[in-house]
Amino acid sequence: MTKSVVVTGANSGIGLAVALELAHAGFDVIGTVRTAEKAAALREEAERTGTAVRTVLLDVSDATSTVCAFTEVAQMTNGGPWAVVNNAGVAQPGAVEDVDDERVRRQLEINLVAPARIARLVLPQMRQRRGGRIVNISSVSGRMSIPLLGWYCASKQGLAAVTDALRMEAAPFGVRVTLIEPGAFGTGIWERGMALLPQRQQSAYRDQYEGARELLRNAGDLPGPRPVARTVLRALRARRPQPRYLVGGVARGQAALDALAPTAASDWAKSVAVGLRTPPARVSRALGLLRGQ
Repeated sequence: MTKSVVVTGANSGIGLAVALELAHAGFDVIGTVRTAEKAAALREEAERTGTAVRTVLLDVSDATSTVCAFTEVAQMTNGGPWAVVNNAGVAQPGAVEDVDDERVRRQLEINLVAPARIARLVLPQMRQRRGGRIVNISSVSGRMSIPLLGWYCASKQGLAAVTDALRMEAAPFGVRVTLIEPGAFGTGIWERGMALLPQRQQSAYRDQYEGARELLRNAGDLPGPRPVARTVLRALRARRPQPRYLVGGVARGQAALDALAPTAASDWAKSVAVGLRTPPARVSRALGLLRGQ
């Protein structure tokens, strides 16, 4: 019997790449999206690439919507899906003091609470079958904190902690839980995140926010998210998936440097990167030579 996999946030970026990768690999993919228009676009894109994806409407930030969606999924899958890929997420930029409570709650609701809520809904059936998979899409930011992205990093580090606990809790029942930690890929999440930048006129970080906008405008093309999708496929196919998968050389390098470098050195490098500190002139000249400037 074909194994069913729910992929949340399947209309773009990593979610779309995962949905198509799994469908082409022979899984029965059910992609969740927030609107009927996005559902139609997802089905059309799958058909264009020579496969098929079923769709369900879901707003992961809404508990009632989530219960309704997974009730529908249970009807579509004879009780519940074999696997869930929790991909839906947002990136809230801004200094810790500039992000108001409402946006903090939205960030944590979507990136942290929603995957736990979905796990709560699918685990009973997985336990009954003595098998199933939960894959949570995190980020290298789940391992390291970056200034001006504190709340996003908090949501991903919280997701990592919950995933670690869930992995140990679910293992005795035959359910495997995995965390995927991508680096920088072209998904559109940061372009959408720029619209969420705090608009405080008196912010102490106005210059850094403008620098972030300029950096995003001038950034080179990032690689597409297919390596993340292929990692998800590998995790689902593995008899014993790894607890965590870092995806991309940048992610592995960043994680290693943050783990090995003294905290003071790591703090300084990150602060320079976002424009909070200015490196000494000799360091700036050296960096300019390395960049060919």
